[in-house]
Formats: sequence, structure tokens, C-alpha cells
Amino acid sequence: MSDSLDQKKKKPDLSVVWREAREIVWARRKRLAIGGVLMIVNRMAGMVMPASSKWLIDDVIGKQRSDLLLPLAAAVGVAAVVQGSTSFAMSQVLGVMAQRAITDMRKSVMEHVSRLPVRYFDSTKTGVLIARIMQDAEGIRNLVGTGLVRLTGGFVTAAIALAVLFVLNWTLTLFILVILSTFAAAMTIAFKRLRPVFRERSKINADVTGRLGESLGGIRVVKAYTAERSEAHTFAKGAHRLFRNIAQTITGISAITSVTTVIVGAVGVIMIMVGGRAIIAGSMTLGDFIMYVFFVGLVAMPLVDISEIGTQISEAFAGLDRIREIRRTATEWEEDAVREPLGTIDGEITFDDVWFEYDTDVPVLKGVSFRAPPGTTTALVGSSGSGKSTLISLVMAFNRPKSGRVLVDGRNLNAIRLRDFRGRLGIVLQENFLFDGTIAENIAFSKPHASLEEIREVARVAHAGEFIDEFENGYDTIVGERGVKLSGGQRQRLAIARAILADPSILILDEATSSLDSESEALIQDGLRRLRQGRTTFVIAHRLSTIRSADQILVLEGGEIVERGTHQELLAKRGRYRQLYDRQYMLEHDRFVNPGEDPVPEDEEAVVPRGEAGGIPRNL
Repeated sequence: MSDSLDQKKKKPDLSVVWREAREIVWARRKRLAIGGVLMIVNRMAGMVMPASSKWLIDDVIGKQRSDLLLPLAAAVGVAAVVQGSTSFAMSQVLGVMAQRAITDMRKSVMEHVSRLPVRYFDSTKTGVLIARIMQDAEGIRNLVGTGLVRLTGGFVTAAIALAVLFVLNWTLTLFILVILSTFAAAMTIAFKRLRPVFRERSKINADVTGRLGESLGGIRVVKAYTAERSEAHTFAKGAHRLFRNIAQTITGISAITSVTTVIVGAVGVIMIMVGGRAIIAGSMTLGDFIMYVFFVGLVAMPLVDISEIGTQISEAFAGLDRIREIRRTATEWEEDAVREPLGTIDGEITFDDVWFEYDTDVPVLKGVSFRAPPGTTTALVGSSGSGKSTLISLVMAFNRPKSGRVLVDGRNLNAIRLRDFRGRLGIVLQENFLFDGTIAENIAFSKPHASLEEIREVARVAHAGEFIDEFENGYDTIVGERGVKLSGGQRQRLAIARAILADPSILILDEATSSLDSESEALIQDGLRRLRQGRTTFVIAHRLSTIRSADQILVLEGGEIVERGTHQELLAKRGRYRQLYDRQYMLEHDRFVNPGEDPVPEDEEAVVPRGEAGGIPRNL
């Protein structure tokens, strides 16, 4: 999905969204009702001071009624206290409730998103999901917070103030009403055009800062390829996009200010011309006129509120519609509701004529069949793109076969609850992801309530304890985002410790020792060998010397198993596995023994004889 498509506004399904909005509002109807009463009291109290101006000018000043000063002052003072009190109460009743509703919505959407199938994340940008969880949920503030109540209060205030204006001078009010209607229409159009621009700014800012973070995080790669100018150019393009957006908002706000100034001026001209004549004619007193001026403001301000909040509520509906689209996608937990519990398993995995494809009519796995008995190790080898990682993703139930079956202890994996099955898995993937927390927290991710002693024990087995103890804070050391403060080998050993702590029935090792040096690999192979005992293990390894002890090795090419057997059996067959093994051995031999000579040719037929002549290491 491209950025342009993400940014396209989609009209929400109003019938469905309105139903959801009503449910959200109805669930909080009591607090909203209290807030509505407080709002009306607040607005009514706000009319006391403008209304008092008539008696102050006509009676107190004009007729020298000093006895009215105290009652008028008391009324204005009480009204101010009522306004302040109701404003504070509304912030507590509605503002806090809105934040709680937003938090509940975010938690609900996040919980739903985290349970979606892996294939959904493969086709959806992370930034889009973050926007759905954080930004779209924010929109319900205008439904259950002060927005809807302000909208209602605005209508009530405008209606009362307009009635007062008609009583004071209906002719002048008709002129003013035409001008204010034009003003309200202009505000509605302005808000509709500006809000998407403001929303776009957050997206642009996220893109720019995200790319900047990547550039700074990968500064060594940038410098290694002298790409400083290229990265600066990329950042400049993003910065200019942000500048154009900000310039557009400045222009829009300036236009609104200018239109407001003109409208206020037009209202002033009309009031001077018509109101002045009314005062001279005696149909309005000076107090009536001053009161009229104040009440025109009481009509104008609610109109601005109505225009702004109305647009915000329409945006809230659009956000609810986008959230609804995500919630409409079935989660793995919903699918689990009709599946059977797993119970205790031995760990036997069987592939029965499995076919799989990511794109239609482009098979990645073609009729794959094999059996991995409980407690055995199955190694997967083959060239890049041969289907090894796809096969592993099917074992982990991240994907489903197009046809054929994946069986666990003879039961179809499609009929078993995924939560139960994945609770029996331990994984060490090629790219080890660590969270920004302590070492202990990252190891305990697979078993959150593990004791420190358990964490120390699995770290010892993974040979991670030796470097952890060297840190000043030991197991409380912060690893940084994605484990940036650790070396690749250290991150890998923590991932292995995490898998050991899970105590899995089925273990997945995808290049589990790829980031380790020879000494570290030698240390950890013993730990992995003990870990594999009694567990059904799948290993992907490009260094074939690491899988010599596997119970069976499956050689994949083009999505098919072309050879299978033990290490010695496959070497004896002198087929594809022998070619891969001899090529790898000879490349390593030439690299370390004859560093000055040209590398071994890529011709496979030329490699095999050299392997026959003694290319197999003695320790095999």
C-alpha cells in the first residue's frame, strides 16, 4: 500500500459508524447528561454579565439608580463563580472520561491488532497500524468528551442569544444573521480544508523523523558507502514537504483571521448604521445597544464552535470507520474459538503433501512430505529461495498450507488452537529482536514470571552469563532499542537463552549461531546440543558443519525436497548435498590456507572431485 493510498480519504460507512458512535455515547450517557447540564448552566451564567450591561447603562448611569449597583455586582460575581465551578466540573466529568475512553479504545485496538495473523502484518505498514491505534482512537474525544456537549451547548446558547437579539431589534438581527451565517459557512469550509492538512503534518513528521532515525542508526553503513550527501538529500526532501505543509497551514489560518476581521468589520458597520439610527429614533436605548453588541458575540462564538466541532466529529467518524475495518479482520484467537485444545504432546511434526504460495499460481513449496519424530533434529539446507524459511513459517503456523496438511502428533495443525501450539514453541530466528529493556527482561520474555535464578541458569547454558557479569549493572543492563548496545553475538546468545527458558517441546533454530565467532560457536554448540535433547528441533543452517549431528537433513531446491538422510548418508550419495558441502569446505579452505590465491571456481562439477580427494575434514 503506497503512501498516497494511505493518505487518500475514504468516505466512512455512516450507517455502521453512526451505530458504533451511538453505542459509545450510550455507554457513557450518565456522565454526558451531567456534562450537558453543567454546560447549559455554564452558558446561562455566561449571559449574566452581558445582560447586566443594559441595567448598568440605562438605570444605574442613566437614571442614577445607585441602589442597583450591589445587586448587579452580586449577580455578576455569583455568575463568575458558577462559570468557574462548572468549567472545572466539566473538565473532570467529561475530560477525564474522554481520556479513559481513548485509553480503552487504544487498548482494545492494540489487543485486536496483536492477535491478527502474521500475513496481515506482511501486507500492512507498521506506521498505518500505529496511526490506527494512536491517532484514530483520539477522535472519540469529540463524541464522549466536551466536543458533543459543546456542540449541544453551542446550539442552546446561540438559540437563546438569537431570541434576545430579535427582542431587542429584529430588523438589525436579520442583517446580522445573514452575515453570521456567511461567517459560519466560511468557518465550516475552512476547518474541513485545514484539518486534513494538520493530519497530514503528523504523517509527514513521522516519515521524516523515522527516516532520520534510520539514517542516524545506520550511520556506519552511511559512512562506509559515502552516502552522506544522499541521506542529506533524502532528509531535505522530507523537510521541504514539512515546510510546504506548515506554509499551507499558515496561509489557511491567516485567511481565516482575515475573513474574521472582515466579518467583524461588516457586523460593526451594520450595527453602527442600523443600531445608531434606532437609538436616534428612540426605538433602542444605549443600554439595549450595548447589550445587543455583547449578545452578538454570544451568537458568533457558538457558531464557530459548531463549525469546528462538527468537522471534528466527522473526522472522528472517519477514524472509527478505519478502526472498524481492522476489527472486522478475524483474529487468530477468534479462529481458535472453534478449534480443539492441544493438551500434552510428544512433538512429532509431519508434512503431508504440502503446497504453499504467497502469490497466486507461484508455488513456493511443492508437495513437501516428511516426518520429524519426537525428540529428533531435522536440518533444512538449500540455496537461497529454496523454501527453507517458508517451511519453518508453516511449522510455526505463521502461514497455512494452500493444500496438504501439517500434523502435530497426527492431528491437523489447522484444527488445533494456535495459542496452545505456540506455547510449546521456542524460536531463535536469524534476526534476533530484543526489546528496549534490561537483559533479564529480554531473557524472561518467554516466561515473564521466571525467577532470577532461572534466568541466570539459562544464560549460563547459552554462554551469555560470562559477558553479562562483565557489565556494571549485570542483568539490569539496558540493551537499548533492538539491542543496539550489544554485539550481534551477544544478542544471539540472549535469544538462545530466551528460547531455553521457554522449555519448548518444539525448537526452531534459524541460523542460531550465525553471529558467533568460532570460539563462541564451539561453546554454544554444547548448550544447544543439550537443549535439543528430548525436543523436536528444526534447524536452518548455511554452515553445514553445524548440522552434522542432525537425525535427518532435508535438501530443498525450488520448493521441493530433492534429498534426505543423515550427514554421512548424503555425503555418500554424492548428490546436491555433497556439492554444497564440498563447495563450502573448499571456499573456507582457500580462504584460510591459501589467502593469496583466487577463490575456487563456481563450477559444481569441478568441486566434487576435490572433495573426493580429501576435502572432508577429519573430525567428521
